[in-house]
This record gives sequence, structure tokens and C-alpha cells, in this order.
Amino acid sequence: MSLLLRVDALKVCYGESEVIGGLSLCAAEKEIVAVMGLNGMGKTTLMKAMIGLLSARSGTIHLGGKDVTRATPFERVAAGFGYVPQGRMVFPALTVEENIVTGLRASDREAPQELYEYFPVLKEMKRRRAGNLSGGQQQQLVIARALASRPRVLLLDEPTEGIQPSIIKELAVQLRRIRDEKGLTIVVSEQVLSFALAVADRVVVMSRGSLVHESPRKDVDEATLGRLLSL
Repeated sequence: MSLLLRVDALKVCYGESEVIGGLSLCAAEKEIVAVMGLNGMGKTTLMKAMIGLLSARSGTIHLGGKDVTRATPFERVAAGFGYVPQGRMVFPALTVEENIVTGLRASDREAPQELYEYFPVLKEMKRRRAGNLSGGQQQQLVIARALASRPRVLLLDEPTEGIQPSIIKELAVQLRRIRDEKGLTIVVSEQVLSFALAVADRVVVMSRGSLVHESPRKDVDEATLGRLLSL
């Protein structure tokens, strides 16, 4: 498989405080990569830097061979990024369907029907206001909204946060199905080890803004990961 996403020597700072220092990460076509780490280790900063909400002090970000390091978030979405932020940021006063439509490309007029096949509960509640959905339903909604832009690389920041275990298991199944059927590359930041192992082809661990461990899913030593995630 050829590389679709490549981050090289990325450095991101808040003022003079370095949060990510020289990090490099890649993801192949149709690969799911889980970026694990405790709170405060730089996972969300990495996600925001890849989508363009934070500027890189140095380093590069390439999507499909195109350098998007200085591109705006809008330009990155147009180039093929989809982004699901931490915290389930729905538009609460809009309906489910209206939320999904906000993610469409300018050339599209209605939400792809397969999104409702991946998340049937959204079809049942398409006329309901998003603010009235449960946390798990809202998470499915923001993923569907990101998929509406037909991305090549889907970035998910802490998608299991505050979601009940049964929904977490179903989310892992659906993300792998979406990857298989739509040919997506997925990068997901995560703290829940069981979810990462259920969804990912490869697992990397962040600590203090750097990658400190990497392993294909089939070679993962859960004891080692557990120790790294408890430091």
C-alpha cells in the first residue's frame, strides 16, 4: 500500500512552549492508525495541526503527495481531510439531517444515503434536533457529517470519550466497515485500549509530544502498551 498521509518533523508550539517536537507519522491508503497516549501528551494538538487549526512552527504535512502544511482548514478539507473534533461539536438547534448537510461539498445538494446505512439511528432521528440526541448518537452524527465531504483521510479526536461501552464496540465495527467500503485512511487519537485494538491496523503511542512506541496490531504487546499508557 502506498502512503497517503505523511507528517515529517512536525513542531507545534503554544507561544514559546513546544507541545510537539519533531514528530513524524505516516498512514497508508486504507490503513487505520490509532494514536494513543494520556491526556496532555499532544494527541489533540497533533490532530488540530493536521487539519490546520494550529500552525506548524516547522515540519511538513503531505496528503496524497500534496504539501498542505500552509493550507487553511477549508483547503485541507477540499484536499481530502475529514475531521471529527473532540467533544462532539454538533449544531444543537439544527436537525440531524441539517447537521449532516453542513458537511457537504459545495457541489452536493443532499446527504449520501449510505451514511444512514452506517448509522441507522440517524435515519430514525433525522428530523430531531441534534441537541436532543444522546452522547453516542451525537458522536455518530459528527462522524457522518465529516464523511459527507467524501474525505480520503478521516481524523477522529478521542471519539469514545463519554460514550457507553456498547456504543464503543459498535463504533469500532462501523469504522472498519467504512474503511473497507469507502477505501478511507483513518487516524484516530484514543485512550481506550480495547477500542484502539479493535479498530486499528497499527498503534502508536505519544508521550510529551513525541512518538515513543509503534507496533502493527498483530504484534501488539498489551502489557507493554498498558505500561506506556500508565506512565
